[in-house]
Amino acid sequence: MTDGIGKRTVRDIDVAGESVLLRADLNVPLDNGAVADDTRIRESLPTIQYLVENGASVLVCSHLGRPKGERNPDLSLAPVAERLAELLGEPVAFAEDCIGPPAVEAAKALGRGEVALLENLRFHAGEEANDRVFAATLGTLAHVYVNDAFGAAHRAHASTAGVAAFLPGVAGLLLEKEVRYLGSLVADPPRPFAAIVGGAKVSTKIAAIDHLLPKLDRLLVGGGMANTFLKASGVDVGASLVEDDLLDMARDILARAGDAGVTVSLPVDAVVATGLSADAHAETVPIDAFPPDRMILDVGPATLAAFEAALSVAAAVVWNGPLGVFELDQFAGGSFGLARALAELDATTVVGGGETAAVVARSGLAERFTHVSTGGGASLEMLEGRELPGVAALLDA
Repeated sequence: MTDGIGKRTVRDIDVAGESVLLRADLNVPLDNGAVADDTRIRESLPTIQYLVENGASVLVCSHLGRPKGERNPDLSLAPVAERLAELLGEPVAFAEDCIGPPAVEAAKALGRGEVALLENLRFHAGEEANDRVFAATLGTLAHVYVNDAFGAAHRAHASTAGVAAFLPGVAGLLLEKEVRYLGSLVADPPRPFAAIVGGAKVSTKIAAIDHLLPKLDRLLVGGGMANTFLKASGVDVGASLVEDDLLDMARDILARAGDAGVTVSLPVDAVVATGLSADAHAETVPIDAFPPDRMILDVGPATLAAFEAALSVAAAVVWNGPLGVFELDQFAGGSFGLARALAELDATTVVGGGETAAVVARSGLAERFTHVSTGGGASLEMLEGRELPGVAALLDA
């Protein structure tokens, strides 16, 4: 894979003595006012520690949830500041607003190597509106802007794109890593190159499949979206979720794959039930002997074995989308089985964010993958070949 992301990074500038506005992705789940999963905070640590160790004063900003431009105490970043301080082993000051006197005072009080966190950016409507005045106000708080929020880099918001018009902007270490792995893998993949595409709907993945198809040797389709491909191939999928308006699109993709010499693997058996619930009775059936009152909720063991065999020769694999309703144990076997199989491969293995990253995290195997993305929407847009606004706004290398 090619190196570099075409943008300057924190390593390319001297941050000693500089005040830095760091856009991180600290959008973590909270439970009773405490951080329930600190994965994204941990992923932000290398950039924060780099800035601290190199003598910058670090003013961190982030969004949390969807407060829709209004102050919501349940979506305060205060618990995140506490957890960040614990992980850093250093105090983290907390400003009760991201602009105005609290933010200005927090910025002025920071010494070299010190860290403060601003309150939720989305408490102000100007953030999501990419309001120029709001972005400029953020820009008055520091001398350098660092974007490390890959999970929000596909949004053209004030803190992810707008502020770079007022401060010199560079990429943080996490953003650099995400763009390098996802971008370079798709641009210049080791061969054979395989993609596993799952999730509920074809409609959310069409652009990614279109972009990947000319570069692939193998395409493996699972999840609810496989039902549309199966029906397009003449299989009766009973009561399963199908996007009937995309059957012609699915046939076109299969035809183009055939013309390009791309091997497509669809499920050959499935775990089915009459409904989706935790107490649903699940059974495994061959795809060609499908009970008409059942719906497909996971791939079966024969499909998983076929997928493993197809992937065994791959030099690089990208996976976006679970193979079944993994949140329910009886429909999780395909997704977790695939995670175990990929963890054993001697290949470059890259996982798109969102639900797929959750599967890998719950499997306990994340460290055995080459890269697990922190951004769901952002990773999918990179697989579609799109430039992310939060990356485009940074200084060119």
